[in-house]
Amino acid sequence: MSSHSRSRLTLSLFLLLFTLLFASVAAAQNNQSRPRGAQTVVGYELLGEVTFPTGTEFKNTVVGGLSSIAYDPHTRLYYAISDDRGDFNAPRYYTLGIDVSDGSLDPGDIQFVRVNTLVNENGQPFVAAEIDPEGLALTARGTLFISSEGLASATPPVDPFINRFARSGVQNGELTIPDKYLPDGSTVGVRNNLGFESLVVTPNQKYLVTASEGALAQDGPAANLNQESWARILLYDLFTRQPAHEFVYVVDPVAEEPIPADAFRVNGVVELLPVDNSGTFLAMERSFSVGAGNTVGVYEISLAGATDVLGYEDLYDEATGTAVFPFTPVSKNLIFDVESDFGLVADNLEGMTFGPRLPDGRMLLILVSDNNFAANQFTQFLAVAIETAPAP
Repeated sequence: MSSHSRSRLTLSLFLLLFTLLFASVAAAQNNQSRPRGAQTVVGYELLGEVTFPTGTEFKNTVVGGLSSIAYDPHTRLYYAISDDRGDFNAPRYYTLGIDVSDGSLDPGDIQFVRVNTLVNENGQPFVAAEIDPEGLALTARGTLFISSEGLASATPPVDPFINRFARSGVQNGELTIPDKYLPDGSTVGVRNNLGFESLVVTPNQKYLVTASEGALAQDGPAANLNQESWARILLYDLFTRQPAHEFVYVVDPVAEEPIPADAFRVNGVVELLPVDNSGTFLAMERSFSVGAGNTVGVYEISLAGATDVLGYEDLYDEATGTAVFPFTPVSKNLIFDVESDFGLVADNLEGMTFGPRLPDGRMLLILVSDNNFAANQFTQFLAVAIETAPAP
């Protein structure tokens, strides 16, 4: 063998070894990025849609504004918060039954059972200036947590909150909200209508999880056409009831140009739902543009490998338009789009929960919309079967 041939063979062996080493390192990194026990979505199927027209009443209340939903496996019922601040009826949540035992969601399968008025720690109903209820979570002990977005545009601004309630609707505790979320009206805190839209408890009852719908004022721009936004996912330790971790979620740009072009548009993460106890969640984004309607996508995200930014008050350098420090956001992968994958016109979908397992073992996913109490909208329920498998 010539020296030239030996050199080519040596180079080939080196490249092969380098490739194998790189592959093994990449595999190790991937294994680290998805911890043991992590699940991933491998399939989905629409099981049906049921709608209620705006103006539907139940026990002398107007059904609407359903912004978050949670399933109680003990009673086999669901709880859905209304974001009515008191404009139509007192702030409240509904109890309802949803029957998908035959494998499909059809008219008649959803029944409203009860309505509970929310009252503060003094036993008095909340008034409009105190609450903008958006998120609802249920613990295994039967305790409810409810989040309010606050009113950042009010004078003075009204702070967001996450408070604990008995299922009777009576407030009996509150969580400390980090200062970075408290609005000053312009430069710090949640933006108006972009606060704590989501709220959920992890299956192991370790964390209560919420997120800002879009970037805090100090964390960069809100979502817009061709403009992403850095929302924060905040995890509370349910034992200490203190903030424990925080991660960045990159919200997509607004999906469609409004009509006219300068009309209102928005996009944000409106719900989170844990798939496992290893940092895998479903995240729902809802983009809306006047004249174009809603675009709703459900993503699989993973907190594994993301930078914990709990100790950072500000992520964005306004002078340069870049991050104050390098960080890794949560990973994100689109699972389905309501319109393009299901052929449905999406209303203002904002709530999402897992129900009981379906007879075939798949997970039942229920989505619900906030109709804004608008005559041209409706309260929309969707049932989706979700199939998961261990993450690679």
